[in-house]
Amino acid sequence: MASQVVETVPENEKPPTLLARIRTESGFLPYILVLPTILLILVVAVYPILNSVYLSFISDPLGATGGAFAGFANYVAAWNDSAFRTSFGTTIVFGIISVILETFFGMLIALLINQAFPGRGLVRAAILVPWAFPTIVSAYMWLLMYNDQTGIVSYILQGLHLLAPGSSLIQSTSGVIIASIITDVWKTTPFMTLLILAGLQVIPGELYEAAHVDGCSRWQQFWRMTMPMLRNTLLIALLFRSLDAIRVFDLFYAFGKRSVPSMASQADFNMFAGTNADFAPGIAEAVIVFALGLVISIIFVSMMRGVFKDND
Repeated sequence: MASQVVETVPENEKPPTLLARIRTESGFLPYILVLPTILLILVVAVYPILNSVYLSFISDPLGATGGAFAGFANYVAAWNDSAFRTSFGTTIVFGIISVILETFFGMLIALLINQAFPGRGLVRAAILVPWAFPTIVSAYMWLLMYNDQTGIVSYILQGLHLLAPGSSLIQSTSGVIIASIITDVWKTTPFMTLLILAGLQVIPGELYEAAHVDGCSRWQQFWRMTMPMLRNTLLIALLFRSLDAIRVFDLFYAFGKRSVPSMASQADFNMFAGTNADFAPGIAEAVIVFALGLVISIIFVSMMRGVFKDND
């Protein structure tokens, strides 16, 4: 019987430093190989973010002198803007409702297409078609369906007496939010379905067979087995969708224009369609959107770390 040799490290021996590990294990080659990618990320992503944060503290970035340090004045001006406060509430409502609906329908569809049936591969491919469209293309396609004269959605709602003749869903603030939610759920539910389906397929089928033998109902199998095993997948899916919902731009730009903006579209209007005085508060609004997304990311990453620790 072969004996296993276990190396013991003396208690007083210090662990190697990062530089020592780089030198002794694989050298600098791996770091040199990823250096172009790191430089590209720094130029394309990190620098614009840092520059935007810097400009958000400048009083007049477009001025001849480049402006002066203004502290949090731009953030105060942004929050005092009633349009931005309204867009904040609009974005939060849109994000909560759309993410909940996409998760529900994504889970339902994933459970259905995870079953074995003829043509399953074709159905899985067809479900991904809405997700393949760029968001702005989907928005203008649905805009045609929301048209008060020729749109099929307006025709159905008018026929059900939910809309007055000649009116459209996107003619009111609440209607724009509802239209944006419907369009976003149609487009992004396939993304949630894809992620949840991937999580379902790594769950061993033997577990369900054993649970069936033990007399567990379908609901018990789903709630006590499937859901706990999907926690990591659901957290990742919710993270991606929450970030997309917070920075939504295309849908509200197409449906609401300046009358019903999201936070991102309101920041864009102030920076590129407003006056010079609106530019700095617009940058501050964009930084607020980024900060909100960062907070959401930290929360979800902390939750995922807790799940990993529980699994260990």
